[in-house]
Amino acid sequence: MKNFLLFGSLGASEIIIIAFVILLLFGGRKIPELMRGIGKGVKSFKEGMKGIEDEINEDDSDKKTK
Repeated sequence: MKNFLLFGSLGASEIIIIAFVILLLFGGRKIPELMRGIGKGVKSFKEGMKGIEDEINEDDSDKKTK
């Protein structure tokens, strides 16, 4: 069970095989679109997390002043 890490035991050859399979599944033209979508999703997630952190910090500062 120790060796069951998410990406801890992947070597270079396994990563190349995974990349090749992804290339076969999606094709060369779809990969940039896929990566762009993933990037937008990550950016949106980060913005959402920052907004939540800002709200928490505002609530904490409001409680301290009362």
